[in-house]
Amino acid sequence: MSVDIATVKKIASLARIAITEDEAARIAPELDNIMGWIEQLGEVDTSDIAPMTAVIPNHLRLRDDVVTDGGVRDAVLSNAPQAEHGFFTVPKVIE
Repeated sequence: MSVDIATVKKIASLARIAITEDEAARIAPELDNIMGWIEQLGEVDTSDIAPMTAVIPNHLRLRDDVVTDGGVRDAVLSNAPQAEHGFFTVPKVIE
């Protein structure tokens, strides 16, 4: 795929970036080189390579999934300006 000045202007327009004719002429070969590198990557045979998220093995350290109520309701509600029946009380707002 070849990137020309018209394509650069279209991309800039879609991205809401204002560029001049000179800037578009300067950016076009750079984008063309980037597209060439992407095409080269597409030629590499990766059929026998498993997908991975990182080049080093990562193992997540997970905690046991235990459901609790937190046990700190009274401590949390002690900071509230008003509390009733174990809940925050907020003023009624009607417009």
